[in-house]
Amino acid sequence: MDQHIETIVVGGGQAGLSTGYHLARRGRPFLILDDRTRTGDNWRRHWETLRLYSPARYDGLPGMRFPGPGHAFPTKDQVADYLEAYADRFELPVQHGVRVEALTSGNGDGYVLDCGDRRFTADNVVVATGTFGTQGYVPPFARELDPDITQLHSSQYRRPDQLRPGPVLVVGASHSGADIAFEAAREHHTILSGRTNGQIPVPLESRRARMAFPVLWFLARHVFTLRTPIGRKMRPEVRTHGGPLLRVQADDLAAAGVERVTERVAGVRDGKPVLDDGRVLDVATVVWCTGFRQDFGWIRLPVLGDDGWPLEERGVVPSSPGLYFTGLSFQSAFSSMLVGGAGTDAEHVVRHLTAAARPVKAARTPRPSVPGR
Repeated sequence: MDQHIETIVVGGGQAGLSTGYHLARRGRPFLILDDRTRTGDNWRRHWETLRLYSPARYDGLPGMRFPGPGHAFPTKDQVADYLEAYADRFELPVQHGVRVEALTSGNGDGYVLDCGDRRFTADNVVVATGTFGTQGYVPPFARELDPDITQLHSSQYRRPDQLRPGPVLVVGASHSGADIAFEAAREHHTILSGRTNGQIPVPLESRRARMAFPVLWFLARHVFTLRTPIGRKMRPEVRTHGGPLLRVQADDLAAAGVERVTERVAGVRDGKPVLDDGRVLDVATVVWCTGFRQDFGWIRLPVLGDDGWPLEERGVVPSSPGLYFTGLSFQSAFSSMLVGGAGTDAEHVVRHLTAAARPVKAARTPRPSVPGR
Protein backbone atom coordinates (compact mmCIF):
# COMPACT_ATOMS: atom_id res chain seq x y z
CA MET A 1 0.00 0.00 0.00
CA ASP A 2 1.12 3.56 -0.68
CA GLN A 3 2.18 5.64 2.32
CA HIS A 4 0.95 9.23 2.08
CA ILE A 5 2.96 12.07 3.64
CA GLU A 6 2.09 15.73 3.16
CA THR A 7 5.69 16.63 2.28
CA ILE A 8 8.59 14.39 1.35
CA VAL A 9 12.12 15.77 1.30
CA VAL A 10 14.49 13.82 -0.93
CA GLY A 11 18.02 14.06 0.48
CA GLY A 12 19.24 14.26 4.08
CA GLY A 13 22.22 16.60 3.76
CA GLN A 14 22.42 20.17 4.99
CA ALA A 15 19.72 21.39 2.58
CA GLY A 16 17.29 18.58 3.37
CA LEU A 17 17.80 18.89 7.14
CA SER A 18 17.33 22.67 7.01
CA THR A 19 14.09 22.11 5.12
CA GLY A 20 13.01 19.64 7.79
CA TYR A 21 13.78 22.14 10.54
CA HIS A 22 11.58 24.81 8.98
CA LEU A 23 8.77 22.34 8.25
CA ALA A 24 8.85 21.16 11.88
CA ARG A 25 8.76 24.76 13.12
CA ARG A 26 5.54 25.26 11.20
CA GLY A 27 4.05 21.98 12.37
CA ARG A 28 3.88 20.43 8.89
CA PRO A 29 3.91 16.63 8.54
CA PHE A 30 6.97 15.49 6.55
CA LEU A 31 9.49 12.74 5.98
CA ILE A 32 13.10 12.96 4.82
CA LEU A 33 14.31 10.13 2.57
CA ASP A 34 18.05 9.57 2.31
CA ASP A 35 19.85 6.81 0.43
CA ARG A 36 22.86 6.77 2.79
CA THR A 37 23.28 4.57 5.86
CA ARG A 38 23.78 7.46 8.31
CA THR A 39 23.09 11.16 8.30
CA GLY A 40 26.27 12.89 7.15
CA ASP A 41 27.60 9.97 5.12
CA ASN A 42 27.78 12.12 2.00
CA TRP A 43 30.50 14.11 3.78
CA ARG A 44 32.26 11.09 5.27
CA ARG A 45 33.00 9.70 1.79
CA HIS A 46 35.16 12.70 0.74
CA TRP A 47 38.98 12.63 0.80
CA GLU A 48 40.38 12.31 4.30
CA THR A 49 42.08 15.71 4.62
CA LEU A 50 39.18 17.78 3.29
CA ARG A 51 38.19 20.75 5.43
CA LEU A 52 35.57 23.40 4.79
CA TYR A 53 36.67 26.65 3.18
CA SER A 54 34.58 28.72 5.58
CA PRO A 55 35.11 29.09 9.36
CA ALA A 56 32.79 27.31 11.78
CA ARG A 57 30.94 30.47 12.78
CA TYR A 58 29.53 30.59 9.24
CA ASP A 59 28.75 26.87 8.98
CA GLY A 60 25.76 26.44 11.28
CA LEU A 61 22.28 25.40 10.17
CA PRO A 62 19.18 27.21 11.47
CA GLY A 63 18.69 26.84 15.20
CA MET A 64 22.07 25.27 16.01
CA ARG A 65 25.53 26.78 15.73
CA PHE A 66 28.48 24.71 14.59
CA PRO A 67 30.41 23.57 17.71
CA GLY A 68 33.99 24.51 18.48
CA PRO A 69 36.07 27.65 17.90
CA GLY A 70 34.36 30.01 15.50
CA HIS A 71 37.55 30.69 13.53
CA ALA A 72 38.41 27.00 12.95
CA PHE A 73 37.80 25.27 9.62
CA PRO A 74 35.84 22.04 10.28
CA THR A 75 36.98 18.72 8.85
CA LYS A 76 34.62 16.75 6.63
CA ASP A 77 34.00 14.27 9.47
CA GLN A 78 33.15 17.08 11.87
CA VAL A 79 30.59 18.33 9.35
CA ALA A 80 29.14 14.82 9.06
CA ASP A 81 28.88 14.44 12.85
CA TYR A 82 27.32 17.90 13.13
CA LEU A 83 24.61 16.99 10.60
CA GLU A 84 23.89 13.77 12.47
CA ALA A 85 23.68 15.64 15.79
CA TYR A 86 21.42 18.23 14.15
CA ALA A 87 18.94 15.61 12.96
CA ASP A 88 18.93 14.04 16.45
CA ARG A 89 18.61 17.36 18.25
CA PHE A 90 15.47 18.38 16.40
CA GLU A 91 14.12 14.82 16.07
CA LEU A 92 13.88 15.13 12.31
CA PRO A 93 12.22 12.06 10.72
CA VAL A 94 14.98 10.76 8.44
CA GLN A 95 14.61 7.32 6.86
CA HIS A 96 17.97 6.00 5.70
CA GLY A 97 18.74 3.54 2.95
CA VAL A 98 15.77 4.68 0.86
CA ARG A 99 16.58 5.58 -2.72
CA VAL A 100 13.96 7.34 -4.81
CA GLU A 101 14.01 5.65 -8.22
CA ALA A 102 11.23 7.65 -9.85
CA LEU A 103 9.20 10.77 -9.14
CA THR A 104 6.01 11.05 -11.17
CA SER A 105 2.81 13.03 -11.14
CA GLY A 106 -0.11 11.73 -9.15
CA ASN A 107 -2.45 12.57 -12.03
CA GLY A 108 -3.41 15.94 -10.65
CA ASP A 109 -3.23 14.87 -7.02
CA GLY A 110 0.30 15.45 -5.76
CA TYR A 111 3.24 13.20 -6.56
CA VAL A 112 4.25 9.55 -6.48
CA LEU A 113 7.71 8.42 -5.35
CA ASP A 114 8.78 4.88 -6.24
CA CYS A 115 11.52 3.57 -3.97
CA GLY A 116 12.04 0.00 -5.05
CA ASP A 117 9.79 -2.13 -2.88
CA ARG A 118 8.23 0.94 -1.25
CA ARG A 119 6.04 3.68 -2.65
CA PHE A 120 5.03 7.05 -1.25
CA THR A 121 2.53 9.69 -2.28
CA ALA A 122 2.88 13.32 -1.27
CA ASP A 123 1.23 16.69 -1.75
CA ASN A 124 4.67 18.30 -1.88
CA VAL A 125 8.15 17.10 -2.78
CA VAL A 126 11.34 19.02 -1.96
CA VAL A 127 14.36 17.79 -3.90
CA ALA A 128 17.56 18.37 -1.90
CA THR A 129 20.00 15.98 -3.55
CA GLY A 130 23.11 18.08 -4.00
CA THR A 131 24.63 21.42 -4.88
CA PHE A 132 26.25 20.66 -8.24
CA GLY A 133 24.91 17.15 -8.69
CA THR A 134 26.03 13.69 -7.64
CA GLN A 135 27.17 12.33 -11.00
CA GLY A 136 30.94 12.73 -11.26
CA TYR A 137 31.89 13.95 -14.72
CA VAL A 138 34.76 12.38 -16.65
CA PRO A 139 35.33 13.24 -20.33
CA PRO A 140 34.32 10.47 -22.75
CA PHE A 141 37.87 10.01 -24.07
CA ALA A 142 38.98 8.82 -20.62
CA ARG A 143 37.96 5.28 -21.58
CA GLU A 144 40.68 5.33 -24.26
CA LEU A 145 43.48 5.63 -21.69
CA ASP A 146 45.77 2.65 -21.22
CA PRO A 147 44.15 0.31 -18.66
CA ASP A 148 47.43 0.30 -16.72
CA ILE A 149 46.80 3.96 -15.85
CA THR A 150 44.79 4.24 -12.64
CA GLN A 151 41.88 6.66 -13.00
CA LEU A 152 39.97 8.23 -10.11
CA HIS A 153 37.32 10.91 -10.07
CA SER A 154 37.73 13.34 -7.18
CA SER A 155 34.65 11.77 -5.58
CA GLN A 156 36.56 8.45 -5.45
CA TYR A 157 39.82 9.86 -4.11
CA ARG A 158 40.41 9.31 -0.39
CA ARG A 159 44.15 9.31 0.30
CA PRO A 160 47.52 9.29 -1.53
CA ASP A 161 48.03 5.52 -1.20
CA GLN A 162 45.38 5.06 -3.92
CA LEU A 163 47.85 6.54 -6.40
CA ARG A 164 50.14 4.19 -8.33
CA PRO A 165 53.90 4.66 -8.09
CA GLY A 166 54.94 7.16 -10.74
CA PRO A 167 53.80 10.55 -12.02
CA VAL A 168 50.27 11.78 -11.28
CA LEU A 169 48.10 13.99 -13.48
CA VAL A 170 45.38 16.01 -11.76
CA VAL A 171 42.88 17.39 -14.28
CA GLY A 172 40.98 20.49 -13.15
CA ALA A 173 42.64 23.41 -11.39
CA SER A 174 39.87 24.60 -9.11
CA HIS A 175 40.23 24.33 -5.34
CA SER A 176 39.63 20.56 -5.14
CA GLY A 177 42.18 19.90 -7.87
CA ALA A 178 44.73 22.14 -6.17
CA ASP A 179 44.17 20.48 -2.79
CA ILE A 180 44.61 16.97 -4.21
CA ALA A 181 47.62 17.92 -6.35
CA PHE A 182 49.30 19.52 -3.33
CA GLU A 183 48.77 16.34 -1.32
CA ALA A 184 49.89 14.03 -4.13
CA ALA A 185 53.11 16.02 -4.66
CA ARG A 186 54.50 14.83 -1.35
CA GLU A 187 55.30 11.43 -2.88
CA HIS A 188 54.79 11.82 -6.65
CA HIS A 189 55.80 14.08 -9.45
CA THR A 190 52.45 15.79 -9.97
CA ILE A 191 51.09 17.74 -12.94
CA LEU A 192 48.07 19.99 -12.44
CA SER A 193 46.25 20.78 -15.68
CA GLY A 194 43.48 23.28 -16.34
CA ARG A 195 42.64 26.90 -16.83
CA THR A 196 43.41 29.39 -14.09
CA ASN A 197 40.36 30.70 -12.23
CA GLY A 198 42.32 33.08 -10.02
CA GLN A 199 42.70 32.87 -6.27
CA ILE A 200 41.52 34.74 -3.21
CA PRO A 201 43.80 37.72 -2.43
CA VAL A 202 44.93 36.58 1.03
CA PRO A 203 45.79 33.17 2.52
CA LEU A 204 42.57 31.51 3.64
CA GLU A 205 43.64 30.85 7.23
CA SER A 206 45.53 34.10 7.79
CA ARG A 207 44.65 36.87 10.21
CA ARG A 208 43.79 39.10 7.25
CA ALA A 209 41.33 36.53 5.93
CA ARG A 210 39.73 36.24 9.36
CA MET A 211 39.16 40.00 9.36
CA ALA A 212 37.79 39.92 5.81
CA PHE A 213 35.32 37.05 6.28
CA PRO A 214 32.43 39.17 7.64
CA VAL A 215 32.63 41.31 4.49
CA LEU A 216 32.91 38.26 2.22
CA TRP A 217 29.94 36.63 3.92
CA PHE A 218 27.87 39.78 3.48
CA LEU A 219 28.76 39.87 -0.22
CA ALA A 220 27.91 36.18 -0.65
CA ARG A 221 24.48 36.62 0.93
CA HIS A 222 23.38 40.09 -0.10
CA VAL A 223 25.36 41.29 -3.14
CA PHE A 224 26.16 38.21 -5.24
CA THR A 225 22.48 37.28 -5.59
CA LEU A 226 19.90 36.87 -8.33
CA ARG A 227 18.55 40.28 -7.35
CA THR A 228 21.67 42.07 -8.63
CA PRO A 229 23.18 42.31 -12.13
CA ILE A 230 26.57 41.07 -10.90
CA GLY A 231 24.92 38.07 -9.25
CA ARG A 232 22.91 37.14 -12.33
CA LYS A 233 26.11 37.34 -14.38
CA MET A 234 28.00 35.17 -11.89
CA ARG A 235 25.53 32.30 -11.71
CA PRO A 236 26.28 30.56 -15.04
CA GLU A 237 30.02 30.93 -14.38
CA VAL A 238 29.72 29.43 -10.91
CA ARG A 239 27.56 26.57 -12.15
CA THR A 240 29.71 25.59 -15.11
CA HIS A 241 33.30 26.51 -14.20
CA GLY A 242 35.52 25.88 -11.22
CA GLY A 243 36.08 28.45 -8.52
CA PRO A 244 39.27 30.26 -7.52
CA LEU A 245 42.08 28.70 -5.50
CA LEU A 246 41.31 28.91 -1.80
CA ARG A 247 43.34 27.06 0.83
CA VAL A 248 46.11 25.90 -1.54
CA GLN A 249 47.29 28.75 -3.75
CA ALA A 250 49.73 29.13 -6.63
CA ASP A 251 52.77 29.72 -4.39
CA ASP A 252 51.92 26.65 -2.31
CA LEU A 253 51.73 24.49 -5.44
CA ALA A 254 55.06 25.81 -6.70
CA ALA A 255 56.73 25.24 -3.34
CA ALA A 256 55.44 21.66 -3.28
CA GLY A 257 56.94 21.02 -6.72
CA VAL A 258 53.62 20.71 -8.58
CA GLU A 259 54.07 21.22 -12.33
CA ARG A 260 51.35 23.65 -13.33
CA VAL A 261 50.14 23.63 -16.94
CA THR A 262 47.21 25.75 -18.12
CA GLU A 263 46.60 23.67 -21.25
CA ARG A 264 43.57 21.39 -21.14
CA VAL A 265 43.74 17.63 -21.40
CA ALA A 266 42.20 17.34 -24.86
CA GLY A 267 42.34 13.64 -25.66
CA VAL A 268 44.40 10.46 -25.76
CA ARG A 269 47.33 9.40 -27.93
CA ASP A 270 48.82 5.92 -27.74
CA GLY A 271 46.89 5.32 -24.52
CA LYS A 272 48.30 8.41 -22.80
CA PRO A 273 46.66 11.77 -22.02
CA VAL A 274 47.56 14.57 -24.42
CA LEU A 275 47.31 18.32 -23.84
CA ASP A 276 45.75 20.63 -26.40
CA ASP A 277 49.25 21.90 -27.30
CA GLY A 278 50.15 18.36 -28.39
CA ARG A 279 52.24 17.36 -25.36
CA VAL A 280 51.77 13.71 -24.38
CA LEU A 281 51.93 12.99 -20.63
CA ASP A 282 53.47 9.74 -19.40
CA VAL A 283 51.69 9.24 -16.09
CA ALA A 284 50.68 6.35 -13.86
CA THR A 285 47.55 7.91 -12.34
CA VAL A 286 44.95 10.43 -13.47
CA VAL A 287 42.69 12.15 -10.94
CA TRP A 288 39.74 13.80 -12.64
CA CYS A 289 38.74 16.92 -10.69
CA THR A 290 36.35 17.81 -13.47
CA GLY A 291 33.24 18.43 -11.44
CA PHE A 292 29.80 16.92 -11.30
CA ARG A 293 26.68 16.85 -13.41
CA GLN A 294 23.09 17.06 -12.26
CA ASP A 295 21.39 13.68 -12.61
CA PHE A 296 17.66 14.24 -12.39
CA GLY A 297 16.71 11.42 -14.75
CA TRP A 298 14.61 9.92 -11.96
CA ILE A 299 12.31 12.97 -12.08
CA ARG A 300 9.78 11.99 -14.75
CA LEU A 301 8.33 15.48 -15.08
CA PRO A 302 8.97 18.27 -17.64
CA VAL A 303 10.76 20.52 -15.15
CA LEU A 304 14.36 20.52 -16.47
CA GLY A 305 16.02 22.96 -18.84
CA ASP A 306 18.26 22.08 -21.78
CA ASP A 307 21.28 22.44 -19.48
CA GLY A 308 19.94 19.80 -17.09
CA TRP A 309 19.20 22.27 -14.29
CA PRO A 310 15.67 22.58 -12.87
CA LEU A 311 13.42 25.34 -14.17
CA GLU A 312 12.85 26.92 -10.77
CA GLU A 313 12.59 30.35 -9.21
CA ARG A 314 14.40 30.37 -5.87
CA GLY A 315 13.48 26.71 -5.53
CA VAL A 316 9.84 27.03 -6.55
CA VAL A 317 8.84 25.20 -9.75
CA PRO A 318 6.05 27.29 -11.36
CA SER A 319 5.00 24.57 -13.80
CA SER A 320 4.54 21.90 -11.07
CA PRO A 321 2.79 23.24 -7.96
CA GLY A 322 4.04 21.45 -4.87
CA LEU A 323 7.45 20.60 -6.35
CA TYR A 324 10.50 22.39 -4.96
CA PHE A 325 14.28 22.28 -5.10
CA THR A 326 16.74 23.47 -2.49
CA GLY A 327 20.49 23.30 -1.96
CA LEU A 328 21.30 24.06 -5.61
CA SER A 329 24.41 25.99 -6.56
CA PHE A 330 23.56 29.71 -6.67
CA GLN A 331 19.88 28.96 -6.06
CA SER A 332 19.37 32.49 -4.77
CA ALA A 333 22.89 33.70 -4.01
CA PHE A 334 26.55 32.70 -3.93
CA SER A 335 25.97 31.56 -0.33
CA SER A 336 23.49 28.91 -1.52
CA MET A 337 26.34 26.47 -2.13
CA LEU A 338 27.80 26.91 1.37
CA VAL A 339 26.75 24.87 4.40
CA GLY A 340 25.80 28.03 6.27
CA GLY A 341 23.69 29.26 3.38
CA ALA A 342 21.43 26.21 3.20
CA GLY A 343 18.97 27.50 5.78
CA THR A 344 18.05 30.68 3.91
CA ASP A 345 16.95 28.92 0.73
CA ALA A 346 15.18 26.18 2.70
CA GLU A 347 13.22 28.77 4.66
CA HIS A 348 12.04 30.48 1.47
CA VAL A 349 10.88 27.16 0.00
CA VAL A 350 9.04 26.16 3.18
CA ARG A 351 7.40 29.58 3.47
CA HIS A 352 6.02 29.20 -0.05
CA LEU A 353 4.97 25.60 0.59
CA THR A 354 3.20 26.50 3.83
CA ALA A 355 1.30 29.38 2.26
CA ALA A 356 -0.23 26.97 -0.26
CA ALA A 357 -0.90 24.12 2.19
CA ARG A 358 -3.96 23.32 4.26
CA PRO A 359 -3.90 24.55 7.89
CA VAL A 360 -2.77 22.18 10.61
CA LYS A 361 -4.10 22.06 14.14
CA ALA A 362 -0.92 22.73 16.10
CA ALA A 363 2.69 23.59 15.39
CA ARG A 364 5.64 21.77 16.90
CA THR A 365 8.65 24.05 17.33
CA PRO A 366 12.11 22.42 17.36
CA ARG A 367 13.98 22.80 20.62
CA PRO A 368 16.65 25.53 20.40
CA SER A 369 20.24 24.37 20.77
CA VAL A 370 21.26 27.30 22.98
CA PRO A 371 18.92 28.24 25.83
CA GLY A 372 17.54 31.72 25.47
CA ARG A 373 18.51 32.06 21.81
